[in-house]
Amino acid sequence: MIQLRHRQPSLWHSGLAKDIEDLWEPWMKEVDQLLEDAALVESVYDAQGKRHPMSRTRGRTQTPAEVALRLLILKHVRNWSYDTLEREVRANLVYRAFTRVGDEKVPDAKTLARLGQAIGPEVIGELHERLMELAREHRVVQGRKMRVDTTVVETNVHYPTDSSLLGDGARVLTRTMKKVEKVTGGLKKRIRNRMRSVNKKVIAIALAGRLKGPEGEERRVERYRELVSLTRKIVHQAEGVLEEMQHLPRHRQARLKRFREILETMTGRVRQVVRQTKARVFRGITQYPHKIVSLFEPHTEIIRKGKASKPNEFGNMVKVQEAENQIITHYEVFAERPEDSRLLVPAVEQHQHLFGRAPRIVAADAGFYSLKSEKVIQTMGVTRVAVPNRNSKSSERRKLQRTHWFRAGQRWRTGCEGRISVLKRRHGLNRCRYRGFEGMQRWVGLGVIADNIIQIGRCLAVQRA
Repeated sequence: MIQLRHRQPSLWHSGLAKDIEDLWEPWMKEVDQLLEDAALVESVYDAQGKRHPMSRTRGRTQTPAEVALRLLILKHVRNWSYDTLEREVRANLVYRAFTRVGDEKVPDAKTLARLGQAIGPEVIGELHERLMELAREHRVVQGRKMRVDTTVVETNVHYPTDSSLLGDGARVLTRTMKKVEKVTGGLKKRIRNRMRSVNKKVIAIALAGRLKGPEGEERRVERYRELVSLTRKIVHQAEGVLEEMQHLPRHRQARLKRFREILETMTGRVRQVVRQTKARVFRGITQYPHKIVSLFEPHTEIIRKGKASKPNEFGNMVKVQEAENQIITHYEVFAERPEDSRLLVPAVEQHQHLFGRAPRIVAADAGFYSLKSEKVIQTMGVTRVAVPNRNSKSSERRKLQRTHWFRAGQRWRTGCEGRISVLKRRHGLNRCRYRGFEGMQRWVGLGVIADNIIQIGRCLAVQRA
């Protein structure tokens, strides 16, 4: 069963309640009023009601929607894990008051994780849109200016190498087949564990990589041949187990459904890793289509942003666009990395949809420059486009880029870097801790909402002062 709020949020006497309220941080007081909005709570309430067909009327009482929303926001504001969130809220009266838990039982970490999964990307998008409506109603943002930038949110994966991916695939397939063998009480053909040989080959490849010259390369290729051969044998064995599972009685197949799904999924992914390994190591083809860099997070891309400290990043591209007062008006997580120059026009269109008009000035870095895009957004109503063209030899263009308003726009644009830095350091967007592409969207959305709600709260505090 679901509910909006606890019926009796606190049993503390008035003196203690006043002392607790005096200890609230400044941002908490403003955010507390924003979170009183009924539409925000209703979005979470509806999402909880869709977890199961009878969630609204039957079953144990779930965590109230208001409490769930506040707990998730506090988690991302503090950049805590679910375990840390549970521990801190249980031990801190201020957090209990802010999250409206009161003297009720704090949900455990597993329950909080399930609540986070129930609130999907669509619901988070609705929450963000409602926050933008509140920001416009309170005149925190008016849409006169717009700046946009992109960044990479990394997935929680180890540095991918062909040998480590083959080792991961062999380990998962072997482990799953052993579980099937245990549940069924034995298969027709005994499962052979080749992991000792696989681990030796992975270590041998790493050691061969230290040797320079043709001798080291020859040894490394030979070890890769042996590792690929072992992995293919494990894949063939997994396919044999899948075929045998199809001939089992139905009641036994139902018990093995989860294992069958894992074997089917991982078999396809490991075969893809074998193909890309053979192409790179044996034929020298590095640009292989649909390359997998993680068996557990296949949506992960290899992204190069030109950073000297981190030339390769493994995750997904995220676009962040802002208006006045550092309010993030829109964000988007891309399944496949687009060119930055193609994102300028959609960003202005999104701004128009949100505010009903184009911004007066648009600022972005040189990666967003495109003469065609610049002309298109000018016809849409943008009067000043502060997007530099580093390769231009036109004296007229260089003169334009030295004007006062253009330089001022570029100075304002650099605030995007600071906003992205805050999102990554304070709100956890340096590395996604959710699984899958939808998990990535959920993680980024919650971080953006946490940042926005603090910024809106600070602006409202300044207005009241």
